[in-house]
Amino acid sequence: MRPPARRAAVLLAAAALLPACGPGGGAAATPDGAAGRTLTVFAAASLQGTFPAIGERFEAANPGVDVRFGFAGSADLATQITEGAPADVFAAADEATMTALEDRSLTAGDPVGFATNALRIATPAGNPAGVASFADLAAPGVDVVVCAPQVPCGAATRALEARSGVTLSPVSEESSVSGVLAKVTSGEADAGLVYVTDVLAAGDRVTGIEVPGAADAANTYPVAALREAADPALAAAFVAFVAGAEAQDVLRGAGFGAA
Repeated sequence: MRPPARRAAVLLAAAALLPACGPGGGAAATPDGAAGRTLTVFAAASLQGTFPAIGERFEAANPGVDVRFGFAGSADLATQITEGAPADVFAAADEATMTALEDRSLTAGDPVGFATNALRIATPAGNPAGVASFADLAAPGVDVVVCAPQVPCGAATRALEARSGVTLSPVSEESSVSGVLAKVTSGEADAGLVYVTDVLAAGDRVTGIEVPGAADAANTYPVAALREAADPALAAAFVAFVAGAEAQDVLRGAGFGAA
């Protein structure tokens, strides 16, 4: 049995990921005043620009349901789920991370692939270091930031290095793609490897540079209901909704590819 103190720490960490509750917290209220249902979704950091909109559409289709999100690196979220964080659904940025949870029998039903995402170089606006290609990231004097190898965007970076024959020497390895993007937009790095969707979402704050062959190393995003979901039927319904046409329109609009 998990020590009570450790479980309490996990629950506190999970709570810190979630947006603030309504007044007084607790269950959502339906228009007629009856208590509603809350669905907690843990999702990869790269989904932060799309899943809130998908959640709103799911709530509209399911009156009385309150969807709450926890966004972070997929590996960090998987660790929290493994340690008992109270999530109902998990959406990861790669299949390997989801498989690790399946191997521990922490998912319910088969995960559903719902999107793909490829890497792109991001530089600070105007590209002051003059980066023009993936090989330029290995040039002396170019400070490049990537994701750590154990997280999905880092695994994709390693795959791209293997395909191109270019070995990078990053000045920093981040635990999520959001961390990479933050260091680029703040000017702490000359360039970083992030997802296509991150470059599009950053707009004028970055200059994006395509990487030949990146599509061949793209990640497939899976979503699954979790074994300990408080409302298994509601969790399964959200998984189906993410794979449906309405959510897919949101994802395509942000630059995600079809799974």
